[in-house]
Amino acid sequence: MATQALIVLILVFFLTSVVGVVTGSNSLVSVPVMFQFGIDPRVAVATNMFGLTFMAIGGTIPFLRQGKIDVRKISPLIVLTAVSSGLGAAIVGLITGDAIKLIVSIAMISVVLFTILKRRSGVEKPHTVSRGAMVLTFVLTFLLGIYGGLYSGGYVTILTATLVAFFGMTFSESVASTKLINVFSSSIATAVFMWQGLVDYKLGLILGLTMFIGAYVGAHYATKLDDLWIRRIFLTTVFLLAIKMLYDFV
Repeated sequence: MATQALIVLILVFFLTSVVGVVTGSNSLVSVPVMFQFGIDPRVAVATNMFGLTFMAIGGTIPFLRQGKIDVRKISPLIVLTAVSSGLGAAIVGLITGDAIKLIVSIAMISVVLFTILKRRSGVEKPHTVSRGAMVLTFVLTFLLGIYGGLYSGGYVTILTATLVAFFGMTFSESVASTKLINVFSSSIATAVFMWQGLVDYKLGLILGLTMFIGAYVGAHYATKLDDLWIRRIFLTTVFLLAIKMLYDFV
């Protein structure tokens, strides 16, 4: 790969990692950029997933240090994600790029509408979480894990909204929790991609280190924000990404 192209990729992956700690969806930007430089689609998805493992670890560390992750509470979600992400990685290439864009665009716009209609959602903690909401969270986490292992673009975004909507978390709790969950999602998917021989290790290590640093920086500042500001950043970024994806699809 030409030096100029590599520099562009490093900049894109760093910036998307800083912002993606709160919003997720950085793969919706980074993977298409890799396509533009002639990288095989399956290799691009696999190498990006390899880098996402580093990003997830870098983003998790500051939240763990601040005690913002309830590991015991999310442990069932981690188990479900570990299983379903492996399934998703195993079927990569079976779903077209246009179908992925449409599904994720609709899901992300739904996230924005839901959060706007429930103005205090993610800012104030509910007193209780019903059993039905708990079951729905488990089901959605499993299904999202399949998608997360398959492609990942928008996966953390929708999972963040799911934990806010149905699992009784504030935005800061959900953003922190999804970082740790994504460590397992991306790790399992990466292992499958490595077994399939799809990872470009040289490029992956460079981008992985870039994403680790970017995510660590983003998480460091995210721990200082209150839930209302995280909600605003989350909604604005998700809405813009969803509109862009719909525009590209049409």
